[in-house]
Amino acid sequence: MDNRVDQGRARAASPLVMLLALTCAFVISQAFRSVATILAPPLKAQFDLSAQSLGIFSGTYHFTFGALQFFMGMSIDVYGVRRTVLTAFPFAIAGALLSALAPRLEWLIFGQMLIGIGCAPAFLVGTVFIARYFPVARFAAFSGLVLGLGSIGMLITSTPLAWVVQHYSWRAGFAVLGVCAILAWLLIWRLVHEPAHTAASDTPSMGDALRSYGPLFKLPHTAGILLMGFVGYASFIALRGLWLGPMLTARHDFSLVQCGNVALIMSIISIVSPPLFGRLDPGTAARRRWIAACGAIVAALFTVLAFNVGAAMDAKTGAVIDAALCIAVGLFSGYSVLQYTNVRDAYPAGIAGRAIGLFNMAVFLGAAFMQWFTGFTASMAQSHGIEPFSVVFATIAVLLALGALGFAWLPKPQN
Repeated sequence: MDNRVDQGRARAASPLVMLLALTCAFVISQAFRSVATILAPPLKAQFDLSAQSLGIFSGTYHFTFGALQFFMGMSIDVYGVRRTVLTAFPFAIAGALLSALAPRLEWLIFGQMLIGIGCAPAFLVGTVFIARYFPVARFAAFSGLVLGLGSIGMLITSTPLAWVVQHYSWRAGFAVLGVCAILAWLLIWRLVHEPAHTAASDTPSMGDALRSYGPLFKLPHTAGILLMGFVGYASFIALRGLWLGPMLTARHDFSLVQCGNVALIMSIISIVSPPLFGRLDPGTAARRRWIAACGAIVAALFTVLAFNVGAAMDAKTGAVIDAALCIAVGLFSGYSVLQYTNVRDAYPAGIAGRAIGLFNMAVFLGAAFMQWFTGFTASMAQSHGIEPFSVVFATIAVLLALGALGFAWLPKPQN
């Protein structure tokens, strides 16, 4: 886009307005990423899917999304926020349309791949925009705001989407999300511009950006950051994005709308939790301890879910316990905003896009792995006559606990 056009838009939109417009893409991304928990029961019924197939379906989005973070970080640093998101997002629109028309599972998986490509820069553009154009001291607060607002996407895939799917079909659910994606693209196109100084002639080339990843991997604290990133968010989205609906349906005979209601409460909590953790940010000295402690708490909650304590009680009490544990997972998972703040502080500002992109790659590859691997363990449990959700939640608890321990013990940044 011509610089004169960008400068004209600069007079019309403040950085905060542009950030909110970019956040709309993240809202849609969150909706696509969490849609499987509502669509899993009807998809399983229509296509006779196994637990492992559901894991592959849900994990495909996250794998594609995560694998592209490496390149999206470079693209943002080289081509800018606006060009990156406007070029990528139409793939999500096409993926939603393909999914709505899919005649079989293979087409659905291909649709998830396209959606993952389109949504790949959705959160990264917001965090890089904050790192570049807002005060460093406000990074945690603004990142928490973006994460919280992004959870509106999970509101869409709770009771509202459950109602659409129950009264129409799962295809209508994808169609609705596709229309929302079109509206988000138009809003970004209209409001978001590149501030004039980002168009300077000293912008790095793609080759320079690629070579700059070498120092990131050489820093000793990168391993711990990526390890915790791999399992932290993955544990939450595996529950909210995939296993919540199937678990409540199988254990407690919930209807689709009842599952949506629990997902709605989790989503509301997810809106409040990241900004809360952002405001409570204890600062550089204590932040890593908070991240490890919160990871351990969430692992403990999954452990209780794995033991299925409600099975020994009356049906209503058991359902309340499982729902409360899921909601608690949503509350404590807001600590993810502290992980992004930790990344922002651990690397020079000049490579913010690549550092956050590398972290995002770990986050969403972890989400893809978690969903595929828990699908595999659920299928194995079923084949041996074991309650699959106990195995799924125990698997998540172990992986998260190992990640928290590794993060606490591996080298930390030397400031």
